[in-house]
Formats: sequence, C-alpha cells, structure tokens
Amino acid sequence: MGFYDKIEAIMEQHIETYIKECPLEVQARLIEVHTLIEAIAKDATQCISWGMPTFKMGENLVHYAHNKHHLGLYPGSEAIVFFEDRLNDYKHSKGAIQFPYAKELPVQLIQDIVHYRVESVTANKKAR
Repeated sequence: MGFYDKIEAIMEQHIETYIKECPLEVQARLIEVHTLIEAIAKDATQCISWGMPTFKMGENLVHYAHNKHHLGLYPGSEAIVFFEDRLNDYKHSKGAIQFPYAKELPVQLIQDIVHYRVESVTANKKAR
C-alpha cells in the first residue's frame, strides 16, 4: 500500500467514525447515501471537510451530514439551481438540500445530482 493509499484509508476511517458517532437510527441512511455517492464518484477522494463527510475530485464534489431531523446534502449552488424543479418536496437553500428522516430517501434524485456534479467537475478540469 502506497503513501496516498494509506492517507485515503485513514480518511475513510474518519468517515466511518463520523457515521458511528451519529444516532443509531440514522446510521443506515448515512451509509446508504455514502454508498450511493461512492458508486458514482469512483475516482473521488473521501475526507471530512467542514465537519462533514466529503467527496472531492480536485474540488469539493458533494458533502453530506447528519442533522437532528434530516440528512443534509451539499452539492453546491450550481447543482441546486439545475435540479430546482425536482426539489419542491424538500427544503433547500443556495447550496443545501434537506432530506427529512421521516421521508423515504430519494435515491434517483441523489444519484442524478452526484452524476451532475461528477460531470461538472470533470468538465471544469478539462477547461483549465
């Protein structure tokens, strides 16, 4: 295992710790979101940034976080604008979406947002 592989493994352990420190009743949902993101953003590195599990591809791709009554997804303002017509059922702001724990997780929406972010970040890299 090379140096960067070790660093990535340590960061993933921090995310595991983050999830384990959340209330038991929301851990499965956090793991589900993490797994959804990880399956799409295969080339992303994972870390804790701003106190939240974060996926990066040279820049922040998406963060997620436990909150008292909802799971927060933070894909950035551009993604919020792009998906605004699909966010009517959820509280959202310039850069955040709230998925209440009392509602079913919108898997397809989250997958679409992550795909969008991966494509955006990849396009930004190519434009540089």
